Amino acid sequence: MKTPYVLLCTGGIGSGKSVVVRLFRELGIPSYDCDRAAKELYDRDPHLRADMVRLCGEGILDAGGRIDRTALSARIFSDPSLLSAIEALVHPAVIRDFDDWKSRQQCALVVIESAILLEKPLFAGVMDGTVAVTAPEAVRIARVMARDGVSEVQVRQRMAAQWSDAQRAAHADFILENDDRAALLPAVLTIIDKTKRKWKRQI
Repeated sequence: MKTPYVLLCTGGIGSGKSVVVRLFRELGIPSYDCDRAAKELYDRDPHLRADMVRLCGEGILDAGGRIDRTALSARIFSDPSLLSAIEALVHPAVIRDFDDWKSRQQCALVVIESAILLEKPLFAGVMDGTVAVTAPEAVRIARVMARDGVSEVQVRQRMAAQWSDAQRAAHADFILENDDRAALLPAVLTIIDKTKRKWKRQI
């Protein structure tokens, strides 16, 4: 079977991209969550864990020898320059894990979910197409405040650290508005149909 066509589903915080990815899954399209994988790889990739200890020190390990997320966060907070060095370790590990996962899929189309993948040059060759999920700013803020129990100021700070909807849209093949009013299912079905037809033309 030909290598699956990789469709990135991306969007800023509160855009509702996870809801869209869930629809893809319910329609039989396998999905890979980069954020979840990165967290899991701290525990199941011994090479990554060893590299993290070399970078951050053994103080980030708990009593069982696993990476303590709280201790790691505190280490980054005390030395923000560590973040880019940590990403330089974690991102290649995620790509390796995704490639392994993709090789085991039996579907012509797979979805990779990430808020930041477009922003990182290392991931440039990972996806074949992109869906940018958007939503009005007020809707995004309300969603995150309700979900995470944070203030509007905190949400806006998180949003400011990410690309804007316009930046993501400039790199997208499809733009999907998730404003809690438009029906998502017809839009997702259209994306699947168009993407699969494009994949077949490339065989």
